[in-house]
Amino acid sequence: MTIISPSILSCDFANLERDIKKVEPYVSWIHIDVMDGHFVPNISIGIPVIKSIRKITNLFFDTHLMIENPEKYIDAFTVAGADLITVHYEATKEKTPEIIKQIKTKGKKAGLSIKPKTNPDEIKDYIDLCDLILIMTVEPGFGGQKFIENCAHKIPLIKKMSHNKNLIIQVDGGINDETGKLCKSLGANSLVAGNYIYNSEDIKKAIESLKK
Repeated sequence: MTIISPSILSCDFANLERDIKKVEPYVSWIHIDVMDGHFVPNISIGIPVIKSIRKITNLFFDTHLMIENPEKYIDAFTVAGADLITVHYEATKEKTPEIIKQIKTKGKKAGLSIKPKTNPDEIKDYIDLCDLILIMTVEPGFGGQKFIENCAHKIPLIKKMSHNKNLIIQVDGGINDETGKLCKSLGANSLVAGNYIYNSEDIKKAIESLKK
């Protein structure tokens, strides 16, 4: 079963509750991109917004921290309502094991993400510490970018490095029915999609096309 995690970065922020409710009947996760304007060249939502939307939905909060020094904020995101916290290897480097442990100590699932130019070999010692590995197939920071096909070939490499049969290999960036099919064929079991879902005339049909 493929986990579809609609990215609320593609929502109308003036109608965030409405747009979350649009996908709620068809998925169990939503993807929440947190950007600080330093690690990536954009600023998005933060802790107060997550705390607010936690009150209006029971969906699993797949929280992607595209921020520097994420260890400073793990406690706050936990309290706000994150269920899974994914940090970027490029922001954590040698601190990665400690930060993953910090997340798990809070009773949350831990994820590790890599940018398009990062070689999977750099994280091989950390893969089995995680519940999820997120492969970015665009440069993080903005929605609506074109899928970088070469990045998809990291999926089987990650899968081969892992001894965890329950590892979630997630792909984010330029996902639609065609790129999603490619990623699944290579071994991904979770897809993040924003524009493809929210710009669709039929949200249910768009989500179903990613699941199949």
